[in-house]
Amino acid sequence: MNEDMNAPTQKIAIRNLCKAFDSNEVLRGVDLDVEKGQSLVVIGGSGTGKSVLIKSILGILHPNRGSIEIDGVDITRLSQRDRRKFTDQVGMLFQGAALFDSLTVWENVAFRLIYAEGKSRKRARERAVDCLSQVGLAPEIGNLSPAELSGGMQKRVGLARAIAADPQILFFDEPTTGLDPIMADVINDLIVERVKALGATAISITHDMASARKIADKVAMLYKGQIIWNGSPKELNNSGNPMVDQFVHGRAEGPIKMEVRRA
Repeated sequence: MNEDMNAPTQKIAIRNLCKAFDSNEVLRGVDLDVEKGQSLVVIGGSGTGKSVLIKSILGILHPNRGSIEIDGVDITRLSQRDRRKFTDQVGMLFQGAALFDSLTVWENVAFRLIYAEGKSRKRARERAVDCLSQVGLAPEIGNLSPAELSGGMQKRVGLARAIAADPQILFFDEPTTGLDPIMADVINDLIVERVKALGATAISITHDMASARKIADKVAMLYKGQIIWNGSPKELNNSGNPMVDQFVHGRAEGPIKMEVRRA
């Protein structure tokens, strides 16, 4: 009992994470903790390093310095083969859904099950139909091609694919980009429902403050490659940080200066 009480609650722990591309330092010492079952939303403007942070955790990019621990193991020090044991527990909803045009909807949802886990097409299809129902899509949708779907339906299919392998960690890359406000709210609700149903740990990156407030247990702001603030969604409006305040309220004037070319 005492061992359980003293066990670390962090699913993901990031320390002094740095990533540069030649002379361009994108991540400059990121420190971040995500507890098991927690939904963290990382906010920040374009070019602040949000996507690089996600890609570093996923292993797509290798950091120059720092550590990324998942379940207490620094995955940056593992071989590609050993790292797969950790990345196999990950699901992701990509910006724009990123569906394969040459596959049907159900094949998109079941892609990992068939090609990575070796499941039969029959079992994979059954799982795909089940996942589609979890995001509010009828079984017959599975026979369509992605081109026959609206943007909102494509996002739902992307979410169904992300949860198909029962992941322990979920990543959401700008999940509401390109959607009208009503459909964006539908997607936000589905994300909250599916994350809780799986008991998963989630990291989302977005500049959509309505989305951040709805899906987050904790919000962190990334600015110039560093986490400059973190807190609960309720604290966003009174963060005490002028840069967070400017970003949250969408003000042109403030400490964050945007480069604008003028004719």
